[in-house]
Amino acid sequence: MTDNMPRNVEEPLQIPEISRTQLLWIAAALLVTGWLVWLLAPVLTPFLLSALFAYMADPIVNRLERWKIRRDVAVSLVFLVVISILVIAMLIIIPLLVRETVDLFERLPGYFQTLQETALPWIEEKLDIELGIATFDAARARELIQEHFQNIAGAAGTLLTYITESGGRFVIWITGMVLVPLVTFYLMRDWHRLLDSVRDMLPRNIEPVVVRLTRDCDEALGGFLRGQLLVMFSLGAIYSIGLVIVGLNNAIAIGMIAGLVSFVPYLGAIIGVLLAGITAVIQNFDFWFLLSVAIVFTVGQLIESFVLTPNLVGDRIGLHPVLVIFAVMAGAHLFGFIGILLALPVAAAGTVLVRFFYRNYKLSSVYEQPDA
Repeated sequence: MTDNMPRNVEEPLQIPEISRTQLLWIAAALLVTGWLVWLLAPVLTPFLLSALFAYMADPIVNRLERWKIRRDVAVSLVFLVVISILVIAMLIIIPLLVRETVDLFERLPGYFQTLQETALPWIEEKLDIELGIATFDAARARELIQEHFQNIAGAAGTLLTYITESGGRFVIWITGMVLVPLVTFYLMRDWHRLLDSVRDMLPRNIEPVVVRLTRDCDEALGGFLRGQLLVMFSLGAIYSIGLVIVGLNNAIAIGMIAGLVSFVPYLGAIIGVLLAGITAVIQNFDFWFLLSVAIVFTVGQLIESFVLTPNLVGDRIGLHPVLVIFAVMAGAHLFGFIGILLALPVAAAGTVLVRFFYRNYKLSSVYEQPDA
């Protein structure tokens, strides 16, 4: 009878029995680790970045190994390809995006002026509503945008000067720039050896559960991270190419901004539509031009929903869009911009742990009515 049962179905994980001594050792290890991370936070940044890069590149190295390529050679190939892509991005793509973004900010004051003189009166006339054009000070809006844009540029220059003039900080910055690729290379080469060392340190009775949970978290987190990055850049490229074809000003900047913000459901499309819509209204207040811009974002959303997300991300994160938005807002509130970046990866791994404890709760005497 057991021979007819499927062999690829794993039994549900259950919380292992842990002795009081093990609990004390585990709590002490977590406290010491947290204290060291807090104490060494400034020094750990390049190492954490290196670990993240090595983690994301490990599946590619593993695939090359399956093609009978030695791991050190596979790591070198992946490393050279990534460095080449970064160099190309720094020499071609990034300057283009910076130029487009600067041009967009420079055009905004004129856009406000045109909006006040043409678009708003047309809307008031067609819809028979009062928008308060007289109280809208386009000149003041122009001054504010220029002032803040200059402040941003000045702050960047001040930060660069501060870093270069402060010897210690400059050394740390340069050291980090050198350490990240170096440490990433060694972590990529010895990734599995390090994981085996950590696995060997675990108590034997909890090791199988930890390994299974880690594997499940890796499937959810790794698949989501790699897939979502591909979706973001692919969607940014689709928006940019489409807006260039229809002839919208600053098409590349608007398209890439919309694509990069798309990790929050519908937020990228909303921001892109607003930026592209305002630009289109001011550039050429024509129905067919506005319709072509709308078609670009509609096609982009359809491609994301039916092609990119199902094939690149799938259902790896397992969160409802409302919970995704909540996770991003909570991360922003607790940890600022870093919290926004970490919110969804943490949520992806957290869902695995929540499901694990929920399944064990359903199997426990707390959930089931005890026998009388």
